Parts: sequence; structure tokens; C-alpha cells
Amino acid sequence: MSYCLECEGVIEEEFDDVGEIVSCPECGIELEVISVDPVEFDLAPVDEEEDDSEDDEEFGLDESEDDDDEDWDEDDDAYDDEKDKEEY
Repeated sequence: MSYCLECEGVIEEEFDDVGEIVSCPECGIELEVISVDPVEFDLAPVDEEEDDSEDDEEFGLDESEDDDDEDWDEDDDAYDDEKDKEEY
């Protein structure tokens, strides 16, 4: 029997290999097996790409919205340049 690092919930699974990833049945955090005898865990590594998409979801953003903003700024600058040329 082993315990979650975050919530100290009981994890009753047996593990054969170091590096296995398990989710805590109590809090859902992902843990990586760093030792099998005795069983010890560390926090599972976070995939950077996955982490970025979670941040975007938290704020209601997706990549297509980011691209639209950039295009709008470029068009706006081009309009200002044309307007400036007419004034001279």
C-alpha cells in the first residue's frame, strides 16, 4: 500500500516498473513511480504542450483567436500608413 503525495489518499495498486504513471483515485493527480520496493512516487512530468492548452482553456482562448488579433493589428497599421501618406 502507498499514499498520494498531494492528498495522502491510499493507492493500493502494485507496480512492476519505475516510470509508470498512475492517477490518484482520491484527487486525480498523476504520479510517477520512482521506486517499486518500497513503492515511492514523485509528481508526474507535465507535458509543456498540454500545459499551454490548459492555460488557454482557462481563459477561454484558442490559437485561432490569437492569430486573428495579430492579423487585425497588421491591417490596422497598414491603414494608418496609407492614411499618413495621403496627409503628406
